[in-house]
Amino acid sequence: MSLKESGEMYLESIYVLKQSKQSVRSIDVAEYMNFTKPSVSRAIGLLKKQGYIVVDKDGYISFTDDGEKIAGKIYERHTVLTNVLKAIGIDEKTAAEDACRIEHVISEKTFDSIKEYLQQKMQI
Repeated sequence: MSLKESGEMYLESIYVLKQSKQSVRSIDVAEYMNFTKPSVSRAIGLLKKQGYIVVDKDGYISFTDDGEKIAGKIYERHTVLTNVLKAIGIDEKTAAEDACRIEHVISEKTFDSIKEYLQQKMQI
């Protein structure tokens, strides 16, 4: 199953919201992403159909195992890349915005190498 950038953004947003809230609904996602309710509703439906999330009868969103794994990876990419950019002198707002774009196009191989490099540097 191929996940597009927009789907990744929704999964990451749900993941972030779940870090601070016990339960997440579509309205929370809409407010967090500053998107319209119909746009979020459509995206939630697609993510559900693709097997990344489930929505209970009360509208609460939960991840499937695959969905949580992917959302966690995307969030990790975002935080690591943001920290790398901040470490080289980019202001926090720009670093977060640029990391958000990079996280969707960077290869797994390159990201893993960046992570490994940082881990080695931190041990020195």
